[in-house]
Amino acid sequence: MNVFLWIVQILLALVMLASGALMLARSREKLADSMTWVTAFTPAQIQGLGLLKVLAAIGLVLPAATGIASIWTPIAAVGVALLMIGAAITHLRAHELPNIVVNAVLFALAAVIACGRFGPYAF
Repeated sequence: MNVFLWIVQILLALVMLASGALMLARSREKLADSMTWVTAFTPAQIQGLGLLKVLAAIGLVLPAATGIASIWTPIAAVGVALLMIGAAITHLRAHELPNIVVNAVLFALAAVIACGRFGPYAF
């Protein structure tokens, strides 16, 4: 189970890192071509979300890998789960229903990590 959780942590971290880096690197106008929901947010809010995603990616892997303050790994997973709830609400308001499925899958992965790392497979 520990190996499974590590695989899920790394996969979720890669998704968060890629998404967050994209939000930090591209302008709001460029993002709007593929992510229509960004038009409802300011550039600062979009960059803030991108930064949160990058920090979540770091928090999912680095504390557990180094053994330093490893409690931050399940806390980061809870943060990702909360981000996905907010993302699902945003996509629902924008009538982007297929994106909610992606949010639900990422939420489930984050919940599995949080439950496993807070529970019997803590570091």
